[in-house]
Amino acid sequence: MTTTSETITAAAAGTWQLGDLTVNRIGFGTMRLPQRGAALVADAVPSDRATAIAVLRKAVELGVNHLDTAAFYFSPLRSANELINTALAPYADDLVITTKVGPCRLPSGEWGEHARTPRALRGQVEENLRQLGRDHLDVVNLRIVGTDSIAERFGALAELREAGLIRHLGLSNVRPAHLDEALAIAPVVCVQNPYGIGAPAEQEEMLRLCGDRGIAFVPFYAIAGGGRERGASGTESDEVLAVARDRGVSTAQVRLAWTLQRGPHVLAIPGTGDLSHLTENIAAGALTLTPAELSRLTSTP
Repeated sequence: MTTTSETITAAAAGTWQLGDLTVNRIGFGTMRLPQRGAALVADAVPSDRATAIAVLRKAVELGVNHLDTAAFYFSPLRSANELINTALAPYADDLVITTKVGPCRLPSGEWGEHARTPRALRGQVEENLRQLGRDHLDVVNLRIVGTDSIAERFGALAELREAGLIRHLGLSNVRPAHLDEALAIAPVVCVQNPYGIGAPAEQEEMLRLCGDRGIAFVPFYAIAGGGRERGASGTESDEVLAVARDRGVSTAQVRLAWTLQRGPHVLAIPGTGDLSHLTENIAAGALTLTPAELSRLTSTP
């Protein structure tokens, strides 16, 4: 298998259901599109607009039908939602756009207080609708920080779902108790949490719980790891390097393949602003690691 071949599409990774929506298990995260280098910082350097639009269109051409975005993904001149709207509207019927609410960034790029009231959350939902040019949002994830109750916030989103502004609900950066709390209010189709090779036991537990309940587990930072918003650090563990070398693929492809093989309910949303990296990431959906390779990587600290 030549994992950089553009003949490999997102369909190679198989599919999963987000409620009544079918998506290929390898999608695309848009956090890195509005800027170069570190994301979600006030002094971000804007990306090249034409390249960002080309990446989005190429992703869809290669079979991606699950995009992850948020209104707070922006740089001084670019926003992920506006780029999506420009590149892909009118949207294909099978394209699923997942967004997040909760975090608040001021126009300066600095972070504000998380939205906690029904009014503030509705405002964020409406902002996403305007930017994307939609009359409803396919999936909205409530992203949180901390361990306090999410009942009021998730309940507010459930009301917007009943009103037709949202089709399905998800959670982001949560713990098992939050999932239980949300499920008592409304269906949850996905959980987005940090996860990848070397993930701590608590994240392994969330992956297992989601699988048991038929809920998609959608890791973020699967490639970046501890680099988080800054991206991959450029250093790699010996285990990942060895598998990549033996298979003739990139370390990012190894990490994505490992992630996808953690369960049929696991989705990947790697993000990039580079066309060649995009093709490599999507091709990782066709890379099947051996049991020995999986064991070696799973034991990586």
